[in-house]
Amino acid sequence: MKPMHRNLFCLFGAAILAHAANPTADLLVELIRVDTSNPPGNENKLDELLAAKLRPLGFEVDIFPTPQPGKTHMIARLKGDGSAKPVLIASHADVVGVERDKWSVDPFAGVIKDGYVYGRGAIDFKGGVAVFAEAVMRLARNKIPLKRDVIFMVEADEEGMPLNTSWLAQSHWNKMDCEFALNEGGWIMKRPDGKVRYVSISTADKSSISLVMTAHGTSTHSSMPRPDQAIFRLSKALARLADYETKPELIPSTRQFFLTLGQTSEPPMSKYFDDLVNSKDPAAVARADREISKDPLLHAIMRNTIAPVLLNAGFRSNVIPGSAEATINIRAIPGTTAADLAAELKKVIADPNVDIALPRAGARGVLMERSARESSTDTALYRSLLDSAGKIWPGVPVTPYLFQAGTDASAWRNRGVPVYGIYPYPISNDDLSRMHGNDERVPLDSLVQGTNFVYNTLLQVAAK
Repeated sequence: MKPMHRNLFCLFGAAILAHAANPTADLLVELIRVDTSNPPGNENKLDELLAAKLRPLGFEVDIFPTPQPGKTHMIARLKGDGSAKPVLIASHADVVGVERDKWSVDPFAGVIKDGYVYGRGAIDFKGGVAVFAEAVMRLARNKIPLKRDVIFMVEADEEGMPLNTSWLAQSHWNKMDCEFALNEGGWIMKRPDGKVRYVSISTADKSSISLVMTAHGTSTHSSMPRPDQAIFRLSKALARLADYETKPELIPSTRQFFLTLGQTSEPPMSKYFDDLVNSKDPAAVARADREISKDPLLHAIMRNTIAPVLLNAGFRSNVIPGSAEATINIRAIPGTTAADLAAELKKVIADPNVDIALPRAGARGVLMERSARESSTDTALYRSLLDSAGKIWPGVPVTPYLFQAGTDASAWRNRGVPVYGIYPYPISNDDLSRMHGNDERVPLDSLVQGTNFVYNTLLQVAAK
């Protein structure tokens, strides 16, 4: 064989072997092709696909229906000898919807190109379903003796509620009970050169609190507008919120996270991270906040964030409505209440004709408050995560983390069970920006690394 042909063969052969050696990517493609956009979810289709793979490997599989047809939860258990309490890994089958015309590929085709798997849920969280499923199936295939049950859970309605894990726990807690759990949450972030910069393991979630801002005015014919128009009043109130920035609030895990970033950064960013955590100079803290906040993720985890998500006003083109409302979604630092936030927003708006209140029960698109109780880092699971991360990504710092969004972890944390969060694949800032957006994708090689990371963690925490 000529050298040039031999080189080409090696290149193409390596590519073929890389794909063949990536069962996690193959499974992810299958999962993406099951459209579980929520609403309505139709998670049962994905549960049945996974159950057919898990049962022949010895898993005890239960599929629990909810009051909504087609919406189910799946719990698969790989039995140990019972000498230790179970470890549970939780994922969710449902995904958010898509704007199809803004995607360059079919969002439900599981397209593989340019070293990525593309599709809705590739990062959030069908990529995690695939990684977790492949890790637990590897335990079964390798016939690893276990000292504790390994429970693999695929949740419904995580993106929507109310039929999520908190609902399931009311009637089937015995199936979910465990010593500790791994869920979605923290990040394995890459540098621009592709190397992993840090691993963050979430130990708490921000709460999701919705408030409704209602502006009042005089309803009349549109040909005779008055100064007190509700829509104008609402727009002015929203403009004041747009110009308002909440102050940084650093809980202990967030302080450690920023100090870790400082250790992995070059000046001047390293100094900004240190100033944010340690400086007593308000001007230095404000400057650090301004520079660090250029990264949307970092901006989000250090403060309560404010985002208008829904608008409702008017019913005819020739009528000025008497009221106009906006739903505001706030992702809140642990310990912050809805009453605290309503008072803060009311002060910023400074208009007695604009009310701020909790939404009506059952209102469209509303996310209710979730617990943000922080999990201890002094557990066998957290230590196993640290050890496994060190073996997969040597020398990369690992830090606890406050997850900037919400998860279903409160079903366990509210019962005193520690939960740790990870999106188990290294991604770039560009990849992260596509989550819940367009052309969502996850790197092929990251799926391999993530599967090894989770498998090694389970070996350490569950094997005899």
